[in-house]
Amino acid sequence: MSTLPSTDKKTKQPASVYTVMLFLSMLFMLLAVIAMFIEFRRYGPQLYNTQEAQPSVMVMPTDNVRII
Repeated sequence: MSTLPSTDKKTKQPASVYTVMLFLSMLFMLLAVIAMFIEFRRYGPQLYNTQEAQPSVMVMPTDNVRII
């Protein structure tokens, strides 16, 4: 064994396609969480307020209905 320092330079391997896809998916998931948080802050106070969520009444014409 030699006690002299090695002259071999250790180079890093370039990022593979899978590593880039992993980072991109993490970025897009983070953006989705932030967007959902913004939407929750916008509509969150109305979540349990059912007074504003009343459905409108639908009127059905009954003159063509035959009762047997």
